[in-house]
Amino acid sequence: MAYLLQLALPVKILLTVCVGLVVCATFTDNEILQYRERVRAMFYHGYENYLNNAFPYDELRPLTCDGVDSWGSYSLTLIDALDTLAIMGNYSEFRRVSKLLGNHLDFSEDINVSVFETNIRVIGGLLSAHLLSQRAGEDLEPGWPCVGPLLAMAEKVARRILPAFNTPTGMPYGTVNLAHGVPAGETPVTCTACVGTYAIEFGTLSRLTGDPVFEQTALRALTAIWKSRSDIGLFGNHIDVLTRKWTALDSGIGAGVDSLLEYLVKGSLLLGNTKLLDMFWEYENLTKQFMKRDDWYMWVNMKKGQITMPVFQSLEAYWPGLQSLLGKTDEAMRTLHNYHQVWRQLGFTPEFFNIVTNKAIDKREGYPLRPELIESVMYLYQATKDPYLLEVGRDILTSIETSAWTPCGYTSVKDVRNHKLDNRMESFFLSETTKYLYLLFDQDNFLHNNGNHGDVIKTPHGECVLNAGGYIFNTEAHPIDVAALDCCHRAKDVNVLETMLKALHGRREKFEFVTDYLEKKAVHWSSEGLPEVANCSVKSFGSRWSLMGEMMDP
Repeated sequence: MAYLLQLALPVKILLTVCVGLVVCATFTDNEILQYRERVRAMFYHGYENYLNNAFPYDELRPLTCDGVDSWGSYSLTLIDALDTLAIMGNYSEFRRVSKLLGNHLDFSEDINVSVFETNIRVIGGLLSAHLLSQRAGEDLEPGWPCVGPLLAMAEKVARRILPAFNTPTGMPYGTVNLAHGVPAGETPVTCTACVGTYAIEFGTLSRLTGDPVFEQTALRALTAIWKSRSDIGLFGNHIDVLTRKWTALDSGIGAGVDSLLEYLVKGSLLLGNTKLLDMFWEYENLTKQFMKRDDWYMWVNMKKGQITMPVFQSLEAYWPGLQSLLGKTDEAMRTLHNYHQVWRQLGFTPEFFNIVTNKAIDKREGYPLRPELIESVMYLYQATKDPYLLEVGRDILTSIETSAWTPCGYTSVKDVRNHKLDNRMESFFLSETTKYLYLLFDQDNFLHNNGNHGDVIKTPHGECVLNAGGYIFNTEAHPIDVAALDCCHRAKDVNVLETMLKALHGRREKFEFVTDYLEKKAVHWSSEGLPEVANCSVKSFGSRWSLMGEMMDP
């Protein structure tokens, strides 16, 4: 196992990293910018080929240079890529595509869609784009960010998938028809993550629109599956949403479970809900007790805890990035180093990698351009500025450029052992993989704002400070500005007070109403978590760790 040596040279002059005791790489400012521009070119090669050869279908098929619908027939790649355009500074194209989507999409078609994928990709993408509209120079209607066409589209889609949650447990079906609700005969079995990955998108909708139904629905589903864990406290992989019976008993941090654990942390940071973070701390202790071995995470039986699969899944590579949000950077770096060694060995991380035999597993040997490893690299680099992470990013960029390029975009790798290609460019390549790579090398991007500056936005209810950093990414890499939620949430409270006070006459009645209202809000904060003013996600990385260390350390 190679060891990491960190040299504390000034970032703006020269970055040097040594892996093992022999190989050293140096990075100048100019080289880092060149990597950024290579990522930009990579994005546009995929994006332009999608527009020219696949739109209005969901995805591009690069080998045949055509399009195909995958998750719902609503130009998914275009929605997923919209905020990436803004993050890369292409505001004119952002505005053009926003208008195109508004004219092109209706979301009332008689089609069956994945509830989970529609939430993270479509609702998440529209919400993020909505909150970036001001930066992109859109003409904003009065009341933004609490109103807007992209927000209205996101709310419409969310209402279309809400019927999936109408179950005895509150846990959603996996599929819903946009026009008619849950299809007849739909299976009640769905994955664990498909139940618990709604707090960010639904919470954002509720805070922006003032309708609590979305956040309540998300938290009800999450609470229901939390209470369905085994006697030793572990999740399984699939559950019957009608009976709470587990149908797949493997427990891990990867496929089928991953984004639920992610949303316990990010949902807590976004919504100021400390209960979610308490859940994560409890579950993290269980992962260490049952799953963790030498900085790898195994799969275990949810009822007994014994190892069932000594396997690393590519989807698990998000975990070090999640740990970095909690300040556990040393632990995260050790695990990420393991994952990087798999990438260096094979050129990519396969879907399943046998830790014992050190080989990709048959029938799980592909790499569909997943973002999870570069996601963790970006997070950890922002937290530590460790130049080793730039080398990891360079390795990922080079592998994709070298082995996944086609004349018609970038395509999935069917087999990492021989780099044979598949015929699919999933929408997350433009939404996540290229975005995280770009943010790693674009060190002055506005998303990296540490709170030193922001924009004062005037609303009918007063001024709000937005774009001051502390963005929370959903599991599809769509960033949400936490301050916007606070801005609109407070605006709705003001509306309630103004409306009710106008209906009252005597001063005593007014005073009693206000005090009663504030007392109820205090009880709500006590039971549901901190108000946004105490939300540590709007702090810089260093301040965030300090606050969490003082208030939330288990």
